[in-house]
Amino acid sequence: MNSIRVAVHGASGRMGQEVVNALCHEPNMQIVGAVDLKAAEDYLPLPDGSGTVPFSSNLDYILTACQPDVLVDFTTAQATMPAVRITTEHGVNLVIGTTGLTADDINEIDRLAEAHQVGAVVAPNFALGAVLMMHLAKVAAKYLDFAEIIELHHHLKADSPSGTALSTAKAMASARGKPFSTPQQGKTSDSRGEQVEGIAIHSVRLPGLLAHQEVLLGGAGQTLSIRHDTISRECYMPGVMLAIKEVVEHKGLIYGLDTLLGL
Repeated sequence: MNSIRVAVHGASGRMGQEVVNALCHEPNMQIVGAVDLKAAEDYLPLPDGSGTVPFSSNLDYILTACQPDVLVDFTTAQATMPAVRITTEHGVNLVIGTTGLTADDINEIDRLAEAHQVGAVVAPNFALGAVLMMHLAKVAAKYLDFAEIIELHHHLKADSPSGTALSTAKAMASARGKPFSTPQQGKTSDSRGEQVEGIAIHSVRLPGLLAHQEVLLGGAGQTLSIRHDTISRECYMPGVMLAIKEVVEHKGLIYGLDTLLGL
């Protein structure tokens, strides 16, 4: 089996560095190029000491020079969409973990992937435990009428609520076929968090946190808590590697890691 050739967009970022490191240790994968707006050198030293790969702020150059099979994107929504348009024109598959993408963005990714006959995996969360948390929350949503979500992230996270929290709330409402019941609220209703399908989402941003989410469901005389805690960013890497392996076998958009896990 030929190695899957991979380029990383946002290689200098926290997630980008983690992806670069994981690719260096992944059998049947090869990192062949890196892109970042902060690229100051022509080559990026690989963390395992195995050499260097071409490094540039110019995505089109890296795609042309390095000929990757897959581009992994962990940047910002503003940077992701121009990258999607360039990458699909090159016939390169996409694995996207950027949060903050709108429904219109997802639709455009789907359309471009189909038009250029490439695969695209877009996931709000690549941690296997987080995907399982969302799946279990969908199961529980059918049986309890009240729910809230508390999501906690590091203070540098750009979006709020998180993409995972929004996706969880929408998936829970879809699973039960209707919005959740909303408790009667007094004059302080504006402090109850962003309302999504009857679910109040509370966002916490503090130094010392990484990524955490708790889904709370309630019924008469009982509550149910489903929580996932990210201890380090390496937890995302098995999901990213799975997406890279699968995306080269598909055409069009796959949204969510749960599809690849068969949930």
